[in-house]
Amino acid sequence: MKVKRIVHNIAATHIEPARRFYQDALGMDLLMDHGWIATYGSDEPAPLQVSIATEGGNGTPVPALSIEVDDLDAALARMQNAGFAIEYGPADETWGVRRFYVRDPFGTLVNILAHT
Repeated sequence: MKVKRIVHNIAATHIEPARRFYQDALGMDLLMDHGWIATYGSDEPAPLQVSIATEGGNGTPVPALSIEVDDLDAALARMQNAGFAIEYGPADETWGVRRFYVRDPFGTLVNILAHT
């Protein structure tokens, strides 16, 4: 298993103000918008993203980090074998990811995902 991407998520009650700051002022591209989450970033020269969310999707809390992996089942097994409790999932989401939530040793809620 290798990590392919890490996305930092910012909890917000409204995502609309993010456009002015991240897209208009910083020049980032709107990469995804589901109404409850908007992701801004650029693929040049390296993939950079920030997401502003009112929820984590399907009524879950907003995770502090989203880490994309190439093999979700391997990542899940490694977390479980290490003794970390899975707080959500694994779940196949309607927006094209399979994911689970886990907390790091510091209590940070982390969304581990793979695109389907």
